[in-house]
Amino acid sequence: MTIASPARHVRVLYTGGTIGMQASANGLAPASGFEARMSQQLASQPDLVVPNWSFRELLPLIDSANMTPTYWQRLREAVVEAVDVDGCDGVLVLHGTDTLAYSAAAMCFQLLGLRAPVLFTGSMLPAGVPDSDAWENINGALGDLARGLPAGVHLHFHGDLLPPTRCAKVRSFGRHPFAALKRTAGAARVQQLPAALDYRQRKLLANIAVLPLYPGFSAQPLQAVLGSGVQALILECFGSGTGPADNPDFLAQLQRAREQGIVVVAITQCQEGGVELGVYEAGSRLHDVGVLSGGGMTREAAFGKLHALFGAGLPVDEVRRLVELDLCGELQP
Repeated sequence: MTIASPARHVRVLYTGGTIGMQASANGLAPASGFEARMSQQLASQPDLVVPNWSFRELLPLIDSANMTPTYWQRLREAVVEAVDVDGCDGVLVLHGTDTLAYSAAAMCFQLLGLRAPVLFTGSMLPAGVPDSDAWENINGALGDLARGLPAGVHLHFHGDLLPPTRCAKVRSFGRHPFAALKRTAGAARVQQLPAALDYRQRKLLANIAVLPLYPGFSAQPLQAVLGSGVQALILECFGSGTGPADNPDFLAQLQRAREQGIVVVAITQCQEGGVELGVYEAGSRLHDVGVLSGGGMTREAAFGKLHALFGAGLPVDEVRRLVELDLCGELQP
């Protein structure tokens, strides 16, 4: 891991989200003008040690429920511009909490090789309302950057630093909405990243789907998703990676996906543990028809990883190889 060093100049990228929302005719909505509010708040605390910072709004500002992989490309470009063009040695991303874990995980893969820390934070209540957590999270995140963080992507919330590829939003209330999930680890680390995955390389948009299994799951929804033009499917399986393996139509659809070059990755629906396809017969049959093990990857990490791999234009066989190797901590403790 890169040695941490104090950030001297931080670029703040404001995407919208609850943290800067204000009342509108239709309820709380993202609002411009947050730079002035942030500057005033920091000026009121002269003893707070924070780096020099500059501010950029990524317009249009959005509620994070409207986040898309297309927006991730804009965010990646804004980070690269801040570091490689403007000379910033740290980036703070202000983001809504609903999809913050998705975006932070995605940026881990979009920014592979970046030699600066990128820190995500947000708030559960807008800045300025009673009991808001907005300023404490911004001040805490800037403090983390001032003290020094290793290069790579991090998530700060209420004093905690979390690894984006290992965490999820687990609560819709309170000051601790995010938690690191206790997932199994131990996959081999990739020895050399393909050049196409370097953060400086533009990424294409990919078509990735997520489908949870449930009791009585039939082949029809699987067939519909696989026939929709997806390049990869994240199959949220039971336990250690099991599914309705006694359903020949279900297995036939998975086999057909393999033949058509669609990558299917199994992850667990459980918050703890991970996928081991060889433990049960119901998992082994998935493996036999080409389903890959997502190990202990979270949904957010698997989604971001597949977007990066396919977005880099890698051949399907190379994507299949890299899915089961650790790129940036997604398959490690």
